[in-house]
Amino acid sequence: MKRHPAFDPPEYRNWTADPELVRAYRERLENGSDERTAHLANLTDEFLLALYRDLVTTRLQDTALKRWVRQGVISKAWLGVGEEAVTVGCVAALNRRSDVVIPMIRNAGACHMMGLPLEHGFTCYLGTADSPSGGRDFHYGDIARGVIQPVSHMGTSVTIAAGAALAFRNRGEERVALTWTGDGATRTAAFHEGMVFAARVRVPLIVVIQNNQVALGTRLDQHGAGRMRDIPAAYGSEALVCDGNNILDIYAAAALAREQCLAGQGPMVVVAETFRMGGHATHDEREARETFAPELFEHWGRRDPVGLFEAYLGGRGIPAARIEAVEAEADRAVTDAAERALTSRDRSPSPETALFQGISEGGVLHGLRDRVEAAAAGSGTTPGAGSGPSG
Repeated sequence: MKRHPAFDPPEYRNWTADPELVRAYRERLENGSDERTAHLANLTDEFLLALYRDLVTTRLQDTALKRWVRQGVISKAWLGVGEEAVTVGCVAALNRRSDVVIPMIRNAGACHMMGLPLEHGFTCYLGTADSPSGGRDFHYGDIARGVIQPVSHMGTSVTIAAGAALAFRNRGEERVALTWTGDGATRTAAFHEGMVFAARVRVPLIVVIQNNQVALGTRLDQHGAGRMRDIPAAYGSEALVCDGNNILDIYAAAALAREQCLAGQGPMVVVAETFRMGGHATHDEREARETFAPELFEHWGRRDPVGLFEAYLGGRGIPAARIEAVEAEADRAVTDAAERALTSRDRSPSPETALFQGISEGGVLHGLRDRVEAAAAGSGTTPGAGSGPSG
């Protein structure tokens, strides 16, 4: 794919496919378990090119956001460069008409794959009136399209996804809930509580541990002992370990996990080994470079998930012209979405809409709303007076 020297990690700027890594990429798919390879046996070129389109779209969305940071449109962005395959491969394995996902902020590609407008990935950063939450929240989703918006507190999404999966099981629906969580979040109480509950009641839940080797700025070897792949055993679950930079390996693991969940064997845990090629956000990229040895960035940089998949497609015999056409389609889609979002920069939400849209008359904030409106009218009402919660 076309590289963007001003915005790409240094290791990606002059990227070329290492023949040994391309060979290993292919062999991992051919030499997996029979259960996994069965999910790869009949993939068409059209399916693979659609997968490539979603992978490139996800990468280019992050590139566009980083461009906005450099241009001063936004102050910072949380990017998933290097981890895109973990998102795209998992969503591709789901039934997008019925299953539900809870992404992390770095899984933004899940939103457009599940059918949300691509420009929502930009308007949410702008906080405009036409953003998904009307400017009230940076995180976004759409439950009607199967996307429960991300939760800032890492690990909490596991408990929420477990609840959704329980509802599916109780209603006898052939649906699964999938959520991603970071390596650091596996050390939280919310993750543990969600997994204990899900394992005890055997719900159709897939938890993807996106092991990018760092929690905020704390390296994996500093925030816990043991291996990520050993964690699921504590909950009686098998770990489906996969190469997080090999999108088809991830797809096969997620497809198998879904199959087993629907057979009543959930919850299932996919452990995807990957690496974040940048900081926690764009503001601390230098600190990220200082956190790890340069050799680690070089190691993972050679394993660019977009570049390796492109090389795999070429080795499969798909003409370069078809691959380039798909990339051009993704580029146009992202460019158009970003431009549409920019046209709404001046559409700021009103204070009333930002605070109270969607709150019913009987809602828990009804009393707080009355006090704010009374204060605005100059009634002299003081905080704590009237009905509703005062804390």
